[in-house]
Amino acid sequence: MNAPEPYLGAHPTLLRLREHHRDLTEIRHELHRHPELGFEEHVTAELVARELARCGVDEVHRGLGRTGLVAVVRGRRDTQGRRIGLRADMDALPIQEENPVPWRSQREGMMHACGHDGHTTMLLGAARHLAATREFDGVAHLIFQPGEEGFGGAQAMIDDGLFERFPCDAVYAMHNWPGLPAGKIAVRPGPMMAAADRITIHVEGRGGHGAHPYLAIDPVVVAAHIITAAQSIVSRNVNPIDSAVVSLCSLQAGNPGAMSVIPREATIVGTVRTFRRDTQDMIEARLGELVQSIAQGFGARARVEYTRIYPATVNSQTEALFGQEVARELVGDENMVADLDPSMGSEDFAFMLLRRSGAYFRIGQGGTDSGCFLHNTRYDFNDAILPLGASLFVRLVERSMPLGS
Repeated sequence: MNAPEPYLGAHPTLLRLREHHRDLTEIRHELHRHPELGFEEHVTAELVARELARCGVDEVHRGLGRTGLVAVVRGRRDTQGRRIGLRADMDALPIQEENPVPWRSQREGMMHACGHDGHTTMLLGAARHLAATREFDGVAHLIFQPGEEGFGGAQAMIDDGLFERFPCDAVYAMHNWPGLPAGKIAVRPGPMMAAADRITIHVEGRGGHGAHPYLAIDPVVVAAHIITAAQSIVSRNVNPIDSAVVSLCSLQAGNPGAMSVIPREATIVGTVRTFRRDTQDMIEARLGELVQSIAQGFGARARVEYTRIYPATVNSQTEALFGQEVARELVGDENMVADLDPSMGSEDFAFMLLRRSGAYFRIGQGGTDSGCFLHNTRYDFNDAILPLGASLFVRLVERSMPLGS
């Protein structure tokens, strides 16, 4: 993943940040060695706070969303009262790393398998540049967020008063993307990531002897029919122009050691992914109707617990088009991707975009040729793009709040 650095443009901001490339790489490797799960990012937060102090930012505030931080950098002037937020996620995953690199994880069963160590480093690089130059009119709020990987850390920071204490006219975030070559930047108006919902289906029948199924109500049979029927929800209810996924990924029933015991209960767990709220509402309603009717047909009972975890990540029109301009400035029109397909994955930056206008970028880092996509035991962030990501953050601030306007 850490191949020779590709040509990433010659913008003055990028050239200046490339002077710090070695230092940024060392920071990224240190973060990678010490991964921490959501809301446990204590070592990470200490490192971030230490680096922010070295950068000379104006303020560092800790404890938002439990382990989150916000750094404040004031521009050369503040005549318009403008405020821009930049967000990076900090947490790792419960995955055992298999990379034979010197900076591999030193914590058993944990690793930065999604590149949050790189995102944090890029925002630290932006902090260093913004604090040193202050070539903007306004205030930049740099948001280091905990618990992105299923913990809702963005919402936790919002609940702690993030936008009341640190107002943002717009907020921006980015995520590395192995599916794009290093040096390309993708952003578009509208959906970038899907909503993520959890479904748990409880089926209650009547247990009995496997040799006498006529005396029982088999919840395994009921569950099997539910699993099969659920596959028709998208194909027969969702407009083909829209997108949705219903995946039932786990079935728990009975005991593998009890081959002749029909269990009393079965539990199905899965996920629903959608981009539109009305599609999400329809799937929840149809799933509930389908589950109950199938169970009743077998003389069983069933209920659905439908939990909406992350909303869809939807870029606002103005900020996404502005982001495209900034990306073109840095990498050229040929490396700015305006039509990248949305992902059915999810991202809790969505909570921030529900409260403020903004945009979520993908920054190409390459790597899928080696089979290492995100959440892979052999994934590693591509250090070559650290200056580019930092430059994108910097230019979003400088162009949103230009001096002399």
